[in-house]
Amino acid sequence: MAGIERVVVRRMELADVEAVHQIDTLSFSLPWPERSFRFELLENPLSRAWVAVVGEEKQIAAMMVLWLIVDEAHIGTLATHPNFRRLGLGARLLAHGLLAAREEGAQQSFLEVRRGNLAAQALYQRFGYEVTAVRARYYRDNGEDALLMTLADLQSEACRVRLTAFL
Repeated sequence: MAGIERVVVRRMELADVEAVHQIDTLSFSLPWPERSFRFELLENPLSRAWVAVVGEEKQIAAMMVLWLIVDEAHIGTLATHPNFRRLGLGARLLAHGLLAAREEGAQQSFLEVRRGNLAAQALYQRFGYEVTAVRARYYRDNGEDALLMTLADLQSEACRVRLTAFL
């Protein structure tokens, strides 16, 4: 991929919503409506939305929405455009968002992931997330269980070093 060496992680903007929604639609069987991304940017004070932009043409290659709730960082969604998968962009974006949440006082992080999404589970485990619960029949499209994964030591120096390594 030409230009993949130029990656910028930045806050999501309204102008990004169409591309972000496209990534979401290409990535999930239950994508968020486009208006949900607008809500996160304009109306949700708990939301921290990020994008990874690549190349000279500044294409949005990955996106993430994180909610900072008191001292917890909840990953609402994280996805990479199919053309840019397996290049480390999701990991870089997740590390960036978690480090930012850490700076805002987050002590731990949570997320739900499909039981069958082994690639995502492997990514989260590399970050130190552990399965802490199962949400039975969480996904309404097929009744698949969600695994609740927790990263409990977000403020530790070891976690900071681990996260920084992904940047």
